[in-house]
Amino acid sequence: MKKIHLLLLKSFIRPFVVTFLIVMFVLLMLFLFKYIDDLVGKGFEWYVIAELMLYASATNVAMALPLSVLLSSIMTYGALGENYELVAIKSAGISLRRAMAPMFIVVAILAISAFVFSDYMLPVANLKYYSLLYDVRQQKSAKLLQEGVFTTNFPGAATRVMRKGKDGQTLYDIMIYQKDEQTNNMNVIMAKEGVMYRSPGDKFLVLKLKDGIRYEEKRSETNFDPRQKFVRVRFQSTEIKFDISGLNLKRTPQDEFRSAFVMMNLKQLRHYRDSTEKQVDSTVTQTYKMLSPYVKFFTLPKKSTSIKQPVTPKNNSVLGGMEINEQISTVSAALSEVRSIQDMLKQNETNSKETMKNIRRSVVEYQKKFTLSVACLVLFLIGAPLGAIIRKGGLGMPVVISVIFFLLYHIISTIGEKGVKDGAIPPAIGMWIAIFVLSPIGMFLSYKAATDSALFDMEAYKRFFNRIFKRKAA
Repeated sequence: MKKIHLLLLKSFIRPFVVTFLIVMFVLLMLFLFKYIDDLVGKGFEWYVIAELMLYASATNVAMALPLSVLLSSIMTYGALGENYELVAIKSAGISLRRAMAPMFIVVAILAISAFVFSDYMLPVANLKYYSLLYDVRQQKSAKLLQEGVFTTNFPGAATRVMRKGKDGQTLYDIMIYQKDEQTNNMNVIMAKEGVMYRSPGDKFLVLKLKDGIRYEEKRSETNFDPRQKFVRVRFQSTEIKFDISGLNLKRTPQDEFRSAFVMMNLKQLRHYRDSTEKQVDSTVTQTYKMLSPYVKFFTLPKKSTSIKQPVTPKNNSVLGGMEINEQISTVSAALSEVRSIQDMLKQNETNSKETMKNIRRSVVEYQKKFTLSVACLVLFLIGAPLGAIIRKGGLGMPVVISVIFFLLYHIISTIGEKGVKDGAIPPAIGMWIAIFVLSPIGMFLSYKAATDSALFDMEAYKRFFNRIFKRKAA
């Protein structure tokens, strides 16, 4: 039994590691395709891109791990069935359930590790990933001067270069619109040729211009003359500095992103939910105390058997004893109070809806940390018997079947999660509905695999339908 267990574990661990790396690579490529425009051409160092890809890989574990468990279990038992090793195991008196026991223990350990990862490591990875991704997307392009295009990367200036030399530093036909901070006028500089280079420390971009002309407007030296002077200056050589320190990557403090629910662990999510619910309750209590003095109940006199004459409309009305002017002012004041109360209630309702929406989002992230672990176990219960039934190893049929079941799981869980966020489905149902749907499928496949049922044998279905048609013909 120990040798058989060792054989099964070796048969499972190798495809699991391979499939996990393949799935992580595919998800990482999808990430690069999505944000390729935000990464290329901004002059990032290689370690910035590597750090971002590392954090992106950590955030993809929640999707890669269940798919890898499903695919590797199908491949493992499919290869064992294809090589008749399962037949040999069953002939030795070992049932399929006993053969699945060591692998189930391994998957349970993976599920526990996934829970620990999602509670302790994933919030930190999400915090670093989203903060770095935000800074990367906010970064300006490092293409300082492009040919034939006005560049506004430099503060207070717009620069155009018609052509660059082969060395990338020689410039031809240069035009610069530069704003004067004192006069708020736009100065124009044109040069036939120039050379650009960066200062030490990459703080400034220096342009050495040759054979050019400068147009600028200057105020008169006397305050009595409102006219401005138009000055034209020709130069053989001059230098212009542009501040490029703002083009360096600036990191936003990570504390600004900590309020997101994907960056919280279980303890923080529970604390947020409890404190927010108490805040909602206190807001409702304060609103009631605030409105109760403004709400007045007027009880009208009822008819009594001892009173023979009916009550007159004047005595039956709240405003009966008032003059017409007093009645108008009283009604206007009452309407004004009603409108103010309605506005306050609408504002409180809007705030309450947004608060409840945030509470539901926190519940979603809270439940996700548990559903990830349970999903690994459920998908293993589907993949292992399914591989024993189809008896196909490799990356052909197992990949197709695993993708179908994983898409089914992902679509159902996404619909349930959206329903929970919208408040249409309770969290205990919406976040676990995919588990509730797939668990009976896994039990059914385990039963069919244990009884050697020909679930995917097309000949068995043909014989079944032939018998039905023959009975109908008879």
